[in-house]
Amino acid sequence: MWFWFALGSAIFAALTSILAKIGIEGVNSNLATAIRTVVVVIMAWGMVLLTDTQGGIKSISQKSWIFLILSGLATGASWLCYYKALQVGKASKVVPIDKLSVVITIVLAFVFLHEEFTVKSLIGCALIGAGTLMMVL
Repeated sequence: MWFWFALGSAIFAALTSILAKIGIEGVNSNLATAIRTVVVVIMAWGMVLLTDTQGGIKSISQKSWIFLILSGLATGASWLCYYKALQVGKASKVVPIDKLSVVITIVLAFVFLHEEFTVKSLIGCALIGAGTLMMVL
């Protein structure tokens, strides 16, 4: 089941890039990010209320709060950078560089989460890096 959600994520991320590139024309990138964020917040809380899971907020540990807040700050910084890059660059160049996050995530997962880093992972990371380089040059 995770595969289908991951594929959906990739499809919606692709749509996000194209829709954002069209929508950001003539709009300050920070303002565009703020508008997008409000929509995401409304959608996320709508899902929480729809699934009646808001009661779980009381059981979130302090550690989880800290890391969820840090993750939110990282997301915000990512979106601000992404929208500025989309505003001044070509989507066909910005998006592949943004997707280097796959390689960075694999390395960080190995370092901080002690996840397995195999020869297959190394080859995949190298291919993603090489493919990104070929797309942006």
